[in-house]
Amino acid sequence: MSATMSGSGSAPCRFAHYFVICGIDNETGLEPDALAALYQWLEADRQGRDPEAVAAGENFDQSPLKRTFKSKVLAHYPENIECNPFDQDAVNMLCMPKGLSFRTQRDSRTPQFHSFLITREDGSRTYGFVHTFYEEVTSPQICSAMQTLHQMHQAEHNASAHNCPSSSSSSSSSSSSSSMDSLASSLDEVESPSSTSSSQGGRRSCGCSGEGYDSVRDTLYVSKAMCLITPMPFMHACKRFLSQVHRAVISNQPPPLPLESYIYNILYEVPLPPPGRSLKFHGVYEPILCQRPGVGELPLADFPLSKAFQLLGVENLVQIFTCVLLEMQILLYSQDYQRLMVVAEGITTLLFPFQWQHVYVPILPASLLHFLDAPVPYLMGLQSKEGTDRSKLELPQEANLCFVDIDNHYIELPEDFPQFPNKTEFIQELSEVLLSFGLSPEGGNTSSEPAVSSQTSVLEKELKSTSLSELVDDRKNGNLGGEALDVLELLQGNPTLERLQALAKRTGVKVARLEALAAGQKAVGEEGVGGRSPVEEEELRNAKLNVQLREVFAARFATMFADYESFVIQNSPDLESWLTNREQMHNFDKASFLSDQPEPYLPFLSHFIETQMFATFIDNKIISQWEEKEPLLRVFDGRIEKARLYNVRAPSLRSSVYQKCTFLKESAQAIEQRLRKMDHTAIHPHLLDMKIGQGKYQQGFFPKLQADVLASGPTNNKWSNRTCSTQRRVDRHRQHNDHLVLDNDLKEKYMQEARSLGKNLRQPKLSDLSPAVIAQTNWKFVEGLLKECKMKTKRMLVEKMGREAVELGHGEVNITGLEENTLIASLCDLLERIWSHGLQVKQGKSALWSHLLHYQTREEKNEQLSESPVSNGQEKRKPESSVGLPALRLSVIQDMRHIQSMGEIKTDVGRARAWIRLSLEKKLLSQSLKQLLSNQALTKKLYKRYAFLRCEEEKEQFLFHLLSLNTVDYFCFTSVFTTIMIPYRAVIIPIKKLSNAMTTSNPWLCVSGELGDSGILQITKNVLEMKFDCQNLGKLTTVQLGHDNSGLLAKWLVDCVMVRNEITGHTYKFPCGKWLGKGVDDGSLERVLIGEFVVPCNDDDGGRGSKTPPLQRSPSQIRRISITSLTGRGNKPTTVQIQESIGEAVNNIIKHFHKPEKERGSLTVLLCGEGGLVWALEQFFHHGFRSARIFQKNVFVWDFYERTVAFLENADQIGDLQEKPEPLGLNSESFCRYVNAINSMPRNIGKDGKFQLLVCLGARDRLLPQWLPLLAECPVITRMYEENALLRDKLTVSSLIAVLETLHDFPITLESSLTKSVEL
Repeated sequence: MSATMSGSGSAPCRFAHYFVICGIDNETGLEPDALAALYQWLEADRQGRDPEAVAAGENFDQSPLKRTFKSKVLAHYPENIECNPFDQDAVNMLCMPKGLSFRTQRDSRTPQFHSFLITREDGSRTYGFVHTFYEEVTSPQICSAMQTLHQMHQAEHNASAHNCPSSSSSSSSSSSSSSMDSLASSLDEVESPSSTSSSQGGRRSCGCSGEGYDSVRDTLYVSKAMCLITPMPFMHACKRFLSQVHRAVISNQPPPLPLESYIYNILYEVPLPPPGRSLKFHGVYEPILCQRPGVGELPLADFPLSKAFQLLGVENLVQIFTCVLLEMQILLYSQDYQRLMVVAEGITTLLFPFQWQHVYVPILPASLLHFLDAPVPYLMGLQSKEGTDRSKLELPQEANLCFVDIDNHYIELPEDFPQFPNKTEFIQELSEVLLSFGLSPEGGNTSSEPAVSSQTSVLEKELKSTSLSELVDDRKNGNLGGEALDVLELLQGNPTLERLQALAKRTGVKVARLEALAAGQKAVGEEGVGGRSPVEEEELRNAKLNVQLREVFAARFATMFADYESFVIQNSPDLESWLTNREQMHNFDKASFLSDQPEPYLPFLSHFIETQMFATFIDNKIISQWEEKEPLLRVFDGRIEKARLYNVRAPSLRSSVYQKCTFLKESAQAIEQRLRKMDHTAIHPHLLDMKIGQGKYQQGFFPKLQADVLASGPTNNKWSNRTCSTQRRVDRHRQHNDHLVLDNDLKEKYMQEARSLGKNLRQPKLSDLSPAVIAQTNWKFVEGLLKECKMKTKRMLVEKMGREAVELGHGEVNITGLEENTLIASLCDLLERIWSHGLQVKQGKSALWSHLLHYQTREEKNEQLSESPVSNGQEKRKPESSVGLPALRLSVIQDMRHIQSMGEIKTDVGRARAWIRLSLEKKLLSQSLKQLLSNQALTKKLYKRYAFLRCEEEKEQFLFHLLSLNTVDYFCFTSVFTTIMIPYRAVIIPIKKLSNAMTTSNPWLCVSGELGDSGILQITKNVLEMKFDCQNLGKLTTVQLGHDNSGLLAKWLVDCVMVRNEITGHTYKFPCGKWLGKGVDDGSLERVLIGEFVVPCNDDDGGRGSKTPPLQRSPSQIRRISITSLTGRGNKPTTVQIQESIGEAVNNIIKHFHKPEKERGSLTVLLCGEGGLVWALEQFFHHGFRSARIFQKNVFVWDFYERTVAFLENADQIGDLQEKPEPLGLNSESFCRYVNAINSMPRNIGKDGKFQLLVCLGARDRLLPQWLPLLAECPVITRMYEENALLRDKLTVSSLIAVLETLHDFPITLESSLTKSVEL
């Protein structure tokens, strides 16, 4: 390799790899742009017209000056470089994305500058910098061809405009040319005022708007592009070099040396500056400076961030930046290619230390518009046509799209995406940096095209606010701005000339003026700071602003991920085994990382750590154990290290207090020092050994260069040999590493596979665009979507199954509610992308909802025809229990109607997401989508052949992956839509054998859940079922059931109450098993029943059964004993069982408080439910209790409490307790107060209910351990408890006190359904 390198001047170390000229090929003449034709073919196909007919016809209704023609690469030097092969098609397409464009002497012929980049397979990039100018056409053949085309256009136009002579052709051309107008579209409509002069008055009336071409009268010009292709983005240097070459071409004096000398010099004799150094090399007229950041600094980024911030404003830019971080689809839209590039490169630069991993095409050529159909995250730039507004732009998918209209300072964001942490303070800090450089944080259009009306005032403001030296060469717009001063005098307030004024601001118009300006610039240059020209000062200012803005962004990440290293899981012995098992392994402990973050950061971070860019960052961190650190990672780790030294605060104490960036000054100083003192000066351009007489200078024409001199570089160049040897050293080092570890290709292969789709499609192949290639690309997308679906569903299952999964060896333990929400949101996004792949015609912003609506319309039509209910072939769900609730009808349409009736959701995207959440919660997602896709006629009508949804095998696999989600319980609909009204159905099930199913009293019900309660609902007498609507109660916890004790049959033995959410189908059972009525059981007229979630168990539901334990019952408690049987005969629990159950009940409450707040579930269940604290203590108090029936009446524990209170109050009055120690006196006072308060409340909750309430209040107010000694020592105990009772065993009582005291650390709160109407 070294031999080839030295032969060509050591390509990897050279400043520029290629110099390219693109333009018109006089040999082949005028060819319509094939890409334009392909684009029209694709466009017709997309709109459902016959593409063949479109392709066949020539486009005569459009003026030939407006049409685009095929450009060619006329020359490129050198022929080829091994490390960066020349891709002719791609370079031609990106140098002239819209082909050749023609002008006449009447049109504006302002030179344009734009840049582009090509991303190679391995993710590395090559940059191109293009200077486009107009050159007079000298070939008579081309002039006559243009004349012929114009006459045909005239004839066509006269025919069509026969009836309306006044119509202007510009309107027809703008509508027909689709978006394939010429390169400088921003200047298309600008004509000099003379074009409306009287000489064309006659022609104007026939609709030609004076833009015709007459070969005798007019001079024809055609666009030509010069391009430098470089390995690094030295934008300013390349721009200055190219503009000096162009100046040499149009100058009336030939340049000091032939152009070959300058091009040879930049290709072969100018090296890349080494890291941390600056370099000076020579253009045609002036020296050019550039500098490269050092090893510990932020990587090179030469695109002016100030321009990006001015175009969009800080607020917008931060929002777009957030969308990029969350890997959404970002589409930039502008008339100006350079703006697209500046914004795209600006934003990706700010991602440090992360890197965009998906499709990245800052300038999307018109022929590649079908790429917007890509169902993957992308960052693309699309050139807008002048005058087209956003509404006309048909985009295949918008559910997850961030649309950025750069020219109009406007963005459209995806719905409900999380905000960047500390966004307000962050924007404030960025604004301060911009203000310190005299720029407005709001941004604003500083250049011509879009905001025509405000142009004058903007220009005036700029002239006032900016010093003269900065305006002489206004680098912000990359063109000479000094002329704006003169122009302003001429044009102020003249609306006709506002467009021209804008142009003049962009560039000097006449050659002579250019020369004068250059002379003037030298004069002003003497006054520049430290003998430097204003251009250099402006460049320095830009570089300093760039680096300071980037430092602010980098500092945010350094703060947010200060201790990311602690959470990286490194468990592989070597690189090879890590790469082999990469798919199966967890590399980052996400749950622990999130639990360590400040609350406000969580919504953003939980999404961000799921992205590909974060995964790649962590991969690089792990690989750095065995290999040299990736450069960005090295710099970032250095930053964190530095911050730790400065910051004594322990990194583990996370806080959301905003920390400003501390090294703004030093980073700017490093750049300033490099630019003020040059480290290297390249060899001056010199005469080459050339043939005399070739390439003669001719003003205004780019000469034909001598290829043989430019084909290869010098062989004896000092720096090339030096850099060559360093290169060899690096190569040797790398080979050595490779032998130690693993062949690099293999590593790349593994890494490619490990990082799912997107990488292989970083940039579409620009050269071959046959329909076959497009089909191949789509096939890659289909495969990628399936793989992504498999990974997402697996991740959701593993996270949700928690411990079960860990036992199976799947990594992380607990899933937080936040993480679950993030995973579900990303599933919604994936489904939207799948549904928008290969759409025939887009309708609405959500492709999935649009498909559902089509389906609904068809089904409802069928329903009307058959007059049968919409069960559309789906089986009805069986009743949840043998008695009670009627079956709930399952249907896609029914679920859609529920969603449509929710007024809170305003958009289609929102409705689609709600429907997905609902289907997931009902365990019907796979089934419903299968049903939706079973209507094949509809799918065919809506989707093209290559769409994912029409690939049968992949579709089946996809539905199968979704089916696996039925094995876990989700409450993702109930927990998100907390304010909606939900219909519930309740059924009361009596124990028929023993009870009057009929009752004469008036029953009532009150249902409570985690989010509220239904209020008291009266039930119609003897109708045991009711429906009611109320605001979402969340997961249900308790039911209060009672009656008013009226009539003769006022006793009621109830088995249980069943309540069902009619939207989600979730059913809860509230066991009772007791009487309600005076004089039976404990005389209760109302009971508080504790709910348990009923797991649906349909045999025919194909995997609908759930494997996770029911959420509403307390963990792993088997129902050992029923409280009602405690007083009767039956198996009584042993003392050991009783003590164990108390320990377990207390443990469960403690575990509850150790969970994150949002995931705790119901405390009521742990207190009063089966196996809860009340249940366990009731067993304790029943042990050895003398419950013999005295006068045939049951005795309850509450009777013991009442007698204890009577004794204590009596003793207190007599004064027996005076000698007792002080605390005991206080305890007896509180015990009596609580028991009396419960007894005197208006509710008839019975003696068991009163016992339950006392235990709950005692636990809440931390009094239980203080009451136990009172009860144990009260003389009443001997009459009511046997000798061996646990309550009479001092050791047991003191150990119980110790267990109950452990609850004192936790704030126990009680549901209002329990404590209602107790006055303490």
